[in-house]
Amino acid sequence: MRVHIATDHAGLDLSRYLVESLTEAGYEMVDHGPTEYDPLDDYPSFCINAALAVKADRDAGLDSLGIVLGGSGNGEQMAANKVEGIRAALAWNQDTAALAREHNNAQMVAVGGRQHDKEEALEIIKTFLRTEFPGDERHVRRINQMGEYERTGAIAGKDINA
Repeated sequence: MRVHIATDHAGLDLSRYLVESLTEAGYEMVDHGPTEYDPLDDYPSFCINAALAVKADRDAGLDSLGIVLGGSGNGEQMAANKVEGIRAALAWNQDTAALAREHNNAQMVAVGGRQHDKEEALEIIKTFLRTEFPGDERHVRRINQMGEYERTGAIAGKDINA
């Protein structure tokens, strides 16, 4: 499986640890930056590039997921979610990581580098990467509704108030 990863300065050490650990575990890691520590860096471009790469891989039929990291993971998740069709989920434990895949078919996980030690973050991310989306009809229906709204600003048969 190919795994795209991006971070900001707050997650840089964790990102390097994850790239090494996940490569050893057999994942094909693609690092979207940054390459050096800059406390004033801007994470949106790194995270959007990782999300675009996940989307391109998946559109091409490749088995690909993504990871975005920051101090809390919140901003990085928001940036990745700006890419149409990408669902990035903030995970703070193994249960939320698994549910992001099982219920939402999330293609990307966000983790706060200042919220977890490296080993705990690695376990959260491994859980996300190895959890499959079972494809239950109710979850597919809800995911399709989110995609429909993203594309059209409406959900057929549902009341959306502006």
